[in-house]
Amino acid sequence: MISLIRSEFDDLSEKEKYRMKAKAGYPIIGSEVRVIHDNGEEVAHDGVDIGELIVRSHGVMLGYWKNEEATSQTLRNGWLHTGDMATIDENGNVDIVDRKKDIIISGGENISSIEVEGVLYEHPEILEAAVIAVPHEKWGETPHAFIVLKTGVELTEDDIKAFTREKLAHFKSVTSVSFVDELPKTASGKIQKIHLRNDYWESKGKTGRFVN
Repeated sequence: MISLIRSEFDDLSEKEKYRMKAKAGYPIIGSEVRVIHDNGEEVAHDGVDIGELIVRSHGVMLGYWKNEEATSQTLRNGWLHTGDMATIDENGNVDIVDRKKDIIISGGENISSIEVEGVLYEHPEILEAAVIAVPHEKWGETPHAFIVLKTGVELTEDDIKAFTREKLAHFKSVTSVSFVDELPKTASGKIQKIHLRNDYWESKGKTGRFVN
């Protein structure tokens, strides 16, 4: 993928150009890119419909070393299934919105956990936030937020819910909240959602949809 501003976008505002440059961009020469639903159908090229990004080119790996199972899951019919969830617009511009394992499927709609987290970080009293999928009797899954508050601040679960409802479509808004002192992270500072999922499911005495 290459991120660039094409000549047809010269009339865009600087803010819009910056937004376009922040996307993954367009396929490079010699590669093919598609964004598909689980049934293999391509998503609508509207910049909104979310699906998995798959790639085909001569530069794609032949497989994982001595791991046929992982190879068969990732390489299918000549296409590399990246595990990245993305949208594609009418100009073929791809925007990666989340990892597949982090997507929340609510009422048949894909919700980007990154989008919800981005809204939570807009709250002036939230220090850190992470969002995972949790079960919901009616919708299948809904967003659950783990929140680290800034020192000396007090917020309630209802405060967080109301804030996300103001900023997001209601089906994307947080339905439950856990306030924690810190979020589990790797040595490089990446939040380890696997631990958040496992802790949540362990507290409920069930096995989660995602365990790795």
